[in-house]
Amino acid sequence: MKRKLNLRTTLVILAVAQTFVLHVVEAEGQNDSPATLGPSRHTALAAIEDLREEVLDVNRAIWNFAEVGLQEDQSSALLVSKLKSAGFDVKTGVADMPTAFVATYGSGRPVIGLLAEYDALPGMSQRAVAYRVPEKLDAPGHACAHSGLGAGAFAAAVAVKRAMQEHQISGTIRLYGTPAEETVVGKVYMLLGGQFRDLDACLHWHPSNKNEVWSGSSKALVSVKFTFHGVAAHASGSPERGRSALDAVELMNVGVNYMREHVKSDARIHYVVTKGGDAPNVVPAKSTVWYFIRADDHHDAESYFQWIKEIAQGAAQMTRTKASVNVETDCHELVPNTPLSELLYKNMKTVGSPFFSDSEKEFARRLQQPLINEFQPRFRLALDESIHPPMPSSGTSRGSTDVGDLSWFVPTGGIRTTCFAAESPGHSWQNVASIRTTIGEKGILYAAKVLAISTLDLMENPALLSAARVDWATRMKNRTYTTLIPKGQRAPRSTATTQSR
Repeated sequence: MKRKLNLRTTLVILAVAQTFVLHVVEAEGQNDSPATLGPSRHTALAAIEDLREEVLDVNRAIWNFAEVGLQEDQSSALLVSKLKSAGFDVKTGVADMPTAFVATYGSGRPVIGLLAEYDALPGMSQRAVAYRVPEKLDAPGHACAHSGLGAGAFAAAVAVKRAMQEHQISGTIRLYGTPAEETVVGKVYMLLGGQFRDLDACLHWHPSNKNEVWSGSSKALVSVKFTFHGVAAHASGSPERGRSALDAVELMNVGVNYMREHVKSDARIHYVVTKGGDAPNVVPAKSTVWYFIRADDHHDAESYFQWIKEIAQGAAQMTRTKASVNVETDCHELVPNTPLSELLYKNMKTVGSPFFSDSEKEFARRLQQPLINEFQPRFRLALDESIHPPMPSSGTSRGSTDVGDLSWFVPTGGIRTTCFAAESPGHSWQNVASIRTTIGEKGILYAAKVLAISTLDLMENPALLSAARVDWATRMKNRTYTTLIPKGQRAPRSTATTQSR
């Protein structure tokens, strides 16, 4: 028997229906139905919600510590303590780096790795406000938001562990604590020390100004210091008895700047003089210049390094000084993986990206204002809430990451999530501020959820791992891993003076 609806009931139903339609339209292309998730994924997502305040406290603590590469003592110790409390077996001091660690839960295959980073950048201290004001003058700050990166990776690992326990999922989850990413040191030396190579797959994430899969490649990078040794003398009283190491540095830099005209357009060569001398009236007996040499292909980076090394020798001959060369690290380009990119993109849509409040958007607009004043008339968005489709795997970013070296041995996939104001540049004070606010917090939790359910997909679906392995093997044909780092060389003890990526 049909029943007539009264006017009030009809209006309520229409209002609910309108709300539902608006939500679907707003989120179209953003997320699939939660019903597509299996029981283990629901457990992992619930675990991250349970951990929410603890995870955000970890971000805040590491943000406050703000320790540069290979000096992340408090940041590393905090993550290690949290992981041990969560039931992980943790090995510290990995690859002779005190702040590197590996946290493991489970046994047997598959073995899935997640990556945590927690180093800050020198000189980037900033309060969580929308104008430039350091927390502490000339102190480090998380301008690449690795405080959030480490916190999100921790959350994902613990969530996967809980799902493995509750649903009797076999396999191994590992969280790698990788120091000094900003100088592309940590993962490279951990790899040379025997880590990562037994993984079936590795997943990672990074805070960004948009939500997207990290589906393209990156630039190879050689980090090298050239030190010139001369003879000290009074710069005015007896200059003829001196041999200036600083002259050698300057002549070398001039030579490299002329070299730039004759390298491929993808090359990037930049330097900073870390030691020029001690006083103007003393001929500098020792000077050092630090170079980053980048290219889309590692072979090109190697070739440019050899060329620059010859320029350094020429500068030494011209100034009658002696040159020494120290390769600090040698980072390879990222090998993308289409099956992993597709899995991560699917799960980014399944979880659904967070939406931001009007007050959060207003804060982002205030962060953007100095950039607008300096660089362009306006930015279209305050915060990017879209989920962008994967870029072609043939694409290459302008930056470098030591994740690249892992990808030469293990199928690797990654994502970026919105933690910053739209169009915000990397390594800016705006990003230091943003990752400490609810804007960054939403991106951290979103990333953790995507990584957690993607890890469980790989653990429970052997076909996904098989497809990722086939794709990786195809891309690795005719590629041989080589390194310019001398055999047995230890990681540099400190990277406090550099800003990389």
